[in-house]
Amino acid sequence: MAGAIIAAGVGAGYAGMSWWHGRDATAAPATRAGPAVVVGDGVQGPLGMAWVPGGEFLMGSDHKLAQSNERPAHKVRVDGFWMDRSHVTNAQFAAFVRATGYVTTAERKLDWEAIGVQLAPGTPKPPDSDMVPGAMVFVGTPEQVPLDDYSQWWAFVPGADWRHPQGPASSIEGKDDHPVVQVSYDDALAYAKWARKRLPTEAEWEFAARGGLEQATYAWGDDFAPQGRLMANVWEQKGQRFPIVKTVVSAQAGGAVGTSRTGTFPANGYGLYDMTGNAWQWVADWYRSDVFVLQARSASVVNPTGPAKSYDPEDRGVPVDAPKRVIRGGSFLCNVDYCLSYRPSARRGNDPFNPMSHVGFRLVADANDWKRPS
Repeated sequence: MAGAIIAAGVGAGYAGMSWWHGRDATAAPATRAGPAVVVGDGVQGPLGMAWVPGGEFLMGSDHKLAQSNERPAHKVRVDGFWMDRSHVTNAQFAAFVRATGYVTTAERKLDWEAIGVQLAPGTPKPPDSDMVPGAMVFVGTPEQVPLDDYSQWWAFVPGADWRHPQGPASSIEGKDDHPVVQVSYDDALAYAKWARKRLPTEAEWEFAARGGLEQATYAWGDDFAPQGRLMANVWEQKGQRFPIVKTVVSAQAGGAVGTSRTGTFPANGYGLYDMTGNAWQWVADWYRSDVFVLQARSASVVNPTGPAKSYDPEDRGVPVDAPKRVIRGGSFLCNVDYCLSYRPSARRGNDPFNPMSHVGFRLVADANDWKRPS
C-alpha cells in the first residue's frame, strides 16, 4: 500500500487528518502509542477509506459501565479490511438515489408483515389509513420523565424520511456532510450493493472502533472528556437532562437536536471519524443479547459473522425472536442518564425495517475485493 496516504502515530490520526475535510482537527491528547493511519488514494486502496489492519482483540467488555449484552470480554480475530472514514453522508446517499431512483423504506407505505412480527401476538392490524410513509423521530419531552418508557420521547412521524429527518417540514439543506439517517437496514444494503461495498460485521466494527486501544472505555481512551474536551456528538453537549428539549418536536417541526457534520471531532487511531456518537450504525449481524456468552465458549473465534437468527428476551413487549439487526456506536442522544452507548463495546438490536432519526451506517471493503481502476 505504498501509494496510499500514510500517517504514522496517534498524532497523525488526529491532527494529521485535517487534509481530508480541509478543516482543522486539532490533535487530541494521546495516552498510548497508536497504529499507523493508512488512507486509500484510489490507486493503492479505495479512495477515502481507511485501512483497518485486523488482528486479535478482546471483544466486548467487563467494565463497570458495560451492560449484560456486552459481556464477557473474549478473544476474537478479524482479517484486515478497508472502512469508510465516516458515516455515509447525505450527499453520498443523494448521489445513490439520483443514480438508481431508489425509494427508501420510510418513503413507502408501512408494511404490516414487517411491523407485525415486532408486536405481541394478536395485535390487530391498524386501518389502512394509518399505514402511511414515515419514520420514527426523537421528539423529546418538555420536562423530566421516568426513563423506562421510550415512547414518551419517540414518535412515528408521517412524512419523515432521509430528506426530512425530523418530519415533513425539516430539511437536510446545508447538511451534505452530515450522516444520512432515517435509513433502514434494507436501505443500507441497497446502497452497499450500488457502492460495491458491504456492511461490516459486528466484530469488524468493534475492532475498528477501538482504533488500536485494547479495552479502552471510549474510542479515544479512558477519559470521557480529556482536558475538558468533548470527543463525540452526544447528549452532554446539549446542556440539559435527557430527554428534555426546549421545544418539543411535532410532526411539522424542524427538529430540536440532531447530527453534526462528519469529522467535527478527532479521528480514532485508524483515522475513522465518529465511530461513537453522532448516529448509530447498522452492522451486518443478527442481534442476540447473549451472543458474546456463546462466542466466549469457543477456544478460537475468527471472523465471526454473528448468530443465525435474533434473540432478545430483554426488550419488553416484543417477541424474543423478533428480527433485529445490530446497531453500534450510539448517537447524539446517548447520555450518562440513559444509554451510555458512546463506547466501542456498546450494542443494541433494532428492527431492520425501522428507520430512525439517529441511525445511519458506514461500509467496508475486503482487501481482495477492491480493484484498482484501469
